[in-house]
Amino acid sequence: MAESKRVIDIATGAILKVLATVVVVWLWLQLWQLVMVILVGIFVAIALEPAVRWLEARRIPRAAAAGGLVLLLTLLIVGFFWIAGSVLVDQARELTGRVGELRQELVDRLPTSVSNAILRGNAPLDPSKVATSVVSAGRLVVGGAIVGILILILTLYLLIEGRQTYTWLVAYAPPAYRDRVHLTACEAEQAIRGYVIGNVATSIFAAVVVFVALTLMHVPASLLLAVLAGVFDFVPVLGFICSSVPAVLLALSKGPVIALAVAAVYGGYHLVENYYVGPKVYGDRLRMSNLAVIIAFAVGAEIGGVAGALLALPIAALYPVVERVWLKDYLNRDAIETHRRLQRTSSQR
Repeated sequence: MAESKRVIDIATGAILKVLATVVVVWLWLQLWQLVMVILVGIFVAIALEPAVRWLEARRIPRAAAAGGLVLLLTLLIVGFFWIAGSVLVDQARELTGRVGELRQELVDRLPTSVSNAILRGNAPLDPSKVATSVVSAGRLVVGGAIVGILILILTLYLLIEGRQTYTWLVAYAPPAYRDRVHLTACEAEQAIRGYVIGNVATSIFAAVVVFVALTLMHVPASLLLAVLAGVFDFVPVLGFICSSVPAVLLALSKGPVIALAVAAVYGGYHLVENYYVGPKVYGDRLRMSNLAVIIAFAVGAEIGGVAGALLALPIAALYPVVERVWLKDYLNRDAIETHRRLQRTSSQR
């Protein structure tokens, strides 16, 4: 009997899709840091777009309006660090000294055998290692400044030429899908704008609340701790709680009652922000459960570090739009309606 031969026919289109996927993955691995910078620039530009349109409506040229807003944003950032820079440096030194004192007190209260083991593990500082750490910190600061300048420049050009760039990119989509692409882009713009503006607003509010509370309780390094609270507040669910640890430790130097009061301030504000301030600021533009936030944050952190974690949230918030616009023909209609009902219920809590 003649052996039957099996012929596997693979369409050319399938091969091209696989190759395109491989190329995209390779580019991501090589250029993910640049992609993150571009995404941050896009997010900032989307947040500033309403202000540019408002200025345009008052007969100010778009280029001038965009340039003025980016310049104002730059001056605000530079001005803050210029005015508060010396205070932050002094409080950072104070924070380091206080942590050393608290550590020494803890060692003194431990059993002798345990404290001796800890002290033996403390080798004297190597000057070369100290110099290396200083150089690394300097490089980090310079690198951060360069990235910030690049983001501001990118934001400026996106505000000026964003519409033309968007039209140019949408032209690549097949005509039958362009309406869906445009609807998805509009929904994405609303979600990203709500996320950026809401996050900035809640972070500033958190910093102000912490600064006022710690100043009234005479906790050391209150301005530095407030800045840390504002920065960590960008990290959802867990960030603000993490920023409370150094504040509580420093408050211990004023006594356990002050430490408990500081912990209560952080915990109370966390609850108020999650269940009152956040919903008021974000509205229904970023309706996500805490579980979805944590999962999106973890996936984004694994892919792109801290920047990827922050950028993953508005992207994850777009899934209902993708489901409604692109997947409605493939999913059970009851599934989409159930998801909508759950979203409305969670946003009303």
